Amino acid sequence: METNNQTQTPTEHKAGFVNIVGNPNVGKSTLMNRLVGERMSIITPKAQTTHHRITGIVNTPEYQIVFSDTPGVLKPRYKMQEAMLTFSEGALTDADVLLYVTDVVEDPEKNADFLAKVAKEKIPVLLVINKIDLLHGDGGDLVKIVGDWQNRLPKAEIFPISATENFNLDNLMKRIVELLPPSPPYFGKDALTDKPARFFVTEIIREKILENYDKEVPYSTEVIVEKFEEKDNSIHIMAVIYVERDSQKGILIGRQGTMLKKVGTAARKDIEKFFDKSVYLELFVKVEPNWRNRENKLKTFGYIQ
Repeated sequence: METNNQTQTPTEHKAGFVNIVGNPNVGKSTLMNRLVGERMSIITPKAQTTHHRITGIVNTPEYQIVFSDTPGVLKPRYKMQEAMLTFSEGALTDADVLLYVTDVVEDPEKNADFLAKVAKEKIPVLLVINKIDLLHGDGGDLVKIVGDWQNRLPKAEIFPISATENFNLDNLMKRIVELLPPSPPYFGKDALTDKPARFFVTEIIREKILENYDKEVPYSTEVIVEKFEEKDNSIHIMAVIYVERDSQKGILIGRQGTMLKKVGTAARKDIEKFFDKSVYLELFVKVEPNWRNRENKLKTFGYIQ
């Protein structure tokens, strides 16, 4: 009787960086959160809500995917927005797979310069057409949209999806895993992100500001956590919200502090969910004139290394 001495070799571990880029308000943060399975990025109806590159890590025994959500691409009007654009452009240079996200209503000509850079990429590009749940009829509109994008990014693989409806995300994820290079993990297998806890506190507070204020006020604010004291069952947090003008400070605080209290209560509830601990949150508001154009402040706030 013949015996087979061949032993089956285990599947080689894969790992890679998958960067998500695109214009503001096309659903990049929603997609990131769905793919990671954790709430990493701010989601609001307002454009330009992501200010930094946010990393979320997906681990299985066979692979590790390091997703990176980037600020929406736009023509900079402040030094802060210049720094945000460098986050997005940097995502083109350090990825193993690039997800370029658009949607069914966006003008393909928007930010054509950035799109031209994407078209020249040598790495795999997956073009994600989001929000197809907004389309109606026999699918003719989608066929036209796909055709338009094929002309602009001929080397890209196209995935029509709905991030909010979880449509076609399994196929997208399967293709991402197929494209990962063989590699040991870059982070510990229990890691969810490379960002510190304080970062997510600032993001949650910023989200509540975006939800509760209009016009320029949300975009003129930055949040710094000055105290993060964690115990077994509780966290004491002291955070400062910076604005550019005294009038913005007055709007943020509101009559007899009512607006700031509203933001603080909403933020505290979400921070408690995020960390699964009770939270004592103190919020303060300070004026830092023209901080969005001051290099030293942008360094302090993490926009410039």
